[in-house]
Amino acid sequence: MVRRQLPQPAELLELMQFKKPELNATKRRLDSALTIADLRRIAQRRTPKAAFDYTDGAAEGELSLARARQAFQDVEFHPDILRPAAVVDTSTEILGGRSALPFGIAPTGFTRLMQTEGESAGAGAAGAAGIPFTLSTLGTTSIEDVKRANPHGRNWFQLYVMRDRDVSYGLVRRAAEAGFDTLQFTVDTPIAGARLRDKRNGFSIPPQLTVGTILNALPRPWWWIDFLTTPKLEFASLSTTGGTVGELLNAAMDPTISYDDLDVIREMWPGKIVVKGVQNVEDSRRLIDRGVDGIILSNHGGRQLDRAPIPFHLLPEVVREVGRDATVMVDTGIMNGADIVASIALGAKFTLIGRAYLYGLMAGGRAGVDRTIEILRTEIERTMTLLGVSSLEELEPRHVTQLTRLVPRGTTAAVEA
Repeated sequence: MVRRQLPQPAELLELMQFKKPELNATKRRLDSALTIADLRRIAQRRTPKAAFDYTDGAAEGELSLARARQAFQDVEFHPDILRPAAVVDTSTEILGGRSALPFGIAPTGFTRLMQTEGESAGAGAAGAAGIPFTLSTLGTTSIEDVKRANPHGRNWFQLYVMRDRDVSYGLVRRAAEAGFDTLQFTVDTPIAGARLRDKRNGFSIPPQLTVGTILNALPRPWWWIDFLTTPKLEFASLSTTGGTVGELLNAAMDPTISYDDLDVIREMWPGKIVVKGVQNVEDSRRLIDRGVDGIILSNHGGRQLDRAPIPFHLLPEVVREVGRDATVMVDTGIMNGADIVASIALGAKFTLIGRAYLYGLMAGGRAGVDRTIEILRTEIERTMTLLGVSSLEELEPRHVTQLTRLVPRGTTAAVEA
């Protein structure tokens, strides 16, 4: 039988460890977030519905986004045992420069809508972490202000080709003059996708005050205080404002964009040029043969063509076809550092995060973006250590199996036969 006794005061004191309270509300909130999903939940609580849904949502039934995220969840890792990896090196060379981590911040439009610090917070956090930051043509912070926020880090610029070509050409020149080293020529947005959450919310740029938005704002006064007491929310690079996101995109974008436009921009741009929005092997080869420095496998975060190919699933085949000749990168659906590790193992040279960064921004401004990067860094380091690899170069396709859910009917029939 167990012998019982009265608790000893000294033993009780050893058990009573009281944590010092954190008085900084933002730090306390962000410290509670252990995953990107945690940051998303905080962001949803703190951001008006229309702004949050613009960030969180995708096109039509949102199948492309759901499938992209599911593809990363359907990964099986194969660790090596008795391979010490007490210290891991997460740095990599990408497009002629160094990145401390195998991911950068993707271009996002209307970023100050989510939280007033916007692109400046993203650029500053990226610079501090030693990773690239990408400014969108539809950004709400100017090229020059992003350079000031990240004066010594790597800044990239994402270009949409506009109906008025001179507008696009002017942006290319400004980015080059500001020292941006890489241009992302985006090809998947000839028109806007059907982003139904925005239509249902009556979402517009700039936001309009209605009975619904006012009621939704009541439990989130901090967002409206920021919005109403900071400089007007508008495009930093464009003069067109007013209307839904789809209307603005359709007014600005040109469905006649072609390889000729790529050739013109290639001649103008002095740095590296990559094409963003590639969704098949044939286009990958065609672009590399045309002399681009890299490609980004992307379906625009599921925000354009719903039921589009899953970038992570395309990755192995594209790497086999062009991986020796060019830099292959991937985005869409990344919510964990393990997603990034799996991508690198299957041949991607780099990855880009969009929503994950914006969830952090909405959860806590610049500090929230820092927290996003730190969460992903920790997950990358832990996954690499558990796999038994000390550097990104040691990651190989054998470390990853892509489990299959969506199989073309012809493939299934062949397997069954």
